[in-house]
Amino acid sequence: MARSITEIRDGLTQGKYSSVEITQDYLDRIEQHNPALNCFISVTPEIALQQAGEADRAIADGNIQALTGVPLAHKDLFCTDGVRTSCGSRILDNFVAPYDATVIENFKKAGAVMLGKTNMDEFAMGSSNENSYYGNVANPWDLNRVPGGSSGGSAAVIAAGLAPGSTGTDTGGSIRQPAALCGVTGIKPTYGRVSRYGMVAFASSLDQAGPFAQSAEDCALLLQTMAGFDRRDSTSAEESVPDFSADLNHPIEGLKIGLPKEYFGDGLDSQLAATIEAAITELRKLGAEFCDISLPNANLSIPVYYVIAMAECSSNLSRFDGVRFGHRCDNPRDLEDLYKRSRGEGFGDEVKRRIMIGTYALSAGYYDAYYLKAQQLRRMIKDDYQKAFTEVDLILGPTTPEVAFAIGAKTDDPVSMYLQDIYTISLNLAGLPGISLPVGFVDSMPVGMQLIGNYFDEARLLNTAHCYQQVSDWHLQRPQAFA
Repeated sequence: MARSITEIRDGLTQGKYSSVEITQDYLDRIEQHNPALNCFISVTPEIALQQAGEADRAIADGNIQALTGVPLAHKDLFCTDGVRTSCGSRILDNFVAPYDATVIENFKKAGAVMLGKTNMDEFAMGSSNENSYYGNVANPWDLNRVPGGSSGGSAAVIAAGLAPGSTGTDTGGSIRQPAALCGVTGIKPTYGRVSRYGMVAFASSLDQAGPFAQSAEDCALLLQTMAGFDRRDSTSAEESVPDFSADLNHPIEGLKIGLPKEYFGDGLDSQLAATIEAAITELRKLGAEFCDISLPNANLSIPVYYVIAMAECSSNLSRFDGVRFGHRCDNPRDLEDLYKRSRGEGFGDEVKRRIMIGTYALSAGYYDAYYLKAQQLRRMIKDDYQKAFTEVDLILGPTTPEVAFAIGAKTDDPVSMYLQDIYTISLNLAGLPGISLPVGFVDSMPVGMQLIGNYFDEARLLNTAHCYQQVSDWHLQRPQAFA
C-alpha cells in the first residue's frame, strides 16, 4: 500500500475513494502491523475518522485545501490538543496537551487527518529509537535492526506503509538519519524555517521540525504546509516561503556540488561509499558538476554538539519536576524528595546522562572551558560551510557511516552510538538545511545520501532530490513483509 501523498490527493479530488475509506485502510494496517513495529505511541482512530469525514464534506463542497483528507502521523513531541503528548518519556506519560503546536495547527488548517503519534527516543535523545519508555521501534526492513532515531517511529511508518507522510524533528540528524536507515525521504529545513512553538524542546538552538515521505515531491507538499513565520516563536525566521513544488522538475544541468573529503575517509563503510558513488554518477548524467571541497573543522562536530546539546537539554528539562504536570512520585516526604524521586523515576538513563553532563558543562568554573569554547568552535564550523558555498551550490555526502545496526548492538557504548550522527550534526550547529534520500542497498538494508544546501535553499535541495528520483526507483522500494 505504497501510495504517495500526491496520488492520495489526486484520488480524493477525482472521487476515486473518500478520505474515510483511505483513512480506515491506514488504521487497519496500523492495527495489523504496529504490534511488530511499535511505531506508534498513540493511535487516534476516532479523531482520524472524524477529521476524514469533515474532509469528505469539504471536498464535496469544493472547499479543498492543500492536504484535505490526507492521513498523516506526527512525532509524539508536537503538542496536540486533547491528545497525549509523551515525548517517549514516563515523566509525560499522563500529559494531555491543552493546545496544538503550530505545525499541528497548520496541518489542521490544510485539511490533513491525524492517524496518531509516533514513537521516539525519549525527549528526542538518541540515534536508534532504543531510548523510548514505550520500547524500541523495529526497522521494517529487518525487525531485528534499529530504524534510527530519534524520529524512528515517523520514518518506520512511511517505510511500512502505515502512513503516506509524517512529521519529525532534527536536533543532530534525527530526521535524516532514520530516513536513511529506513529507506525513505526526509528533510531538515533551515533553522527558523518551521515554527518550534508547541514542539517540546530538547536543545533550543538546534531543534528543527521537518517532514518524512516516500519522495522529495511529497516532502515538498508537507514542508509547504509546515513552513512560515510564527510570532509565537522567537526563533522563527521572517523569511518568505517559496512554492517548493514549483521548480521540482527544473533541470539540474550546471549545478555545482561539492564533495567534502572529510565525509569519504576512514569510518565510512566501503560498500556504502560505493553506493553513494553510483548515485553521484547518476547526478553527473543529469548534468551536475562535482568538485572536491574541504570542511576542515568537521571532526569537531561531535564534541561541540554534545557539549551544546547537553547543556541546553539540562536547562530545558529542568521544568519537568513533578510539580505542575507529568509524573509525580508517590508520597514525597518533602519538596526535595519530590524533585529527586519524580525526576529519577520519570527520566530514562540516556536523558539522565545528558542532563548530568550538561549541568556539569554549565557549572561555575567549567562554563568558559566547555560551553563557551564549544560555541566558538560552532562558529568555525559554520564559517567552513559559508566558505564552501562561495564555490558550490550544494554539498553531497553519506547520511550515515553504516546501514542500520542490530537492536542492542551499541546500547552499552554511548560514544559509538553518538558517532552514527557524524555526517549530520554539523548542519544543526550551522543551522543549514539538509535532505536524505534513498540511493541503494547494502546487505539488503537501505542506504541514504545527504544533500546539504545554503540557508533557506530547501527548494534547490528538493529539486535535486526529485530529479534523481525521476531516474531511480530506490524511493519506491518497500519491505516485502509490508508490501
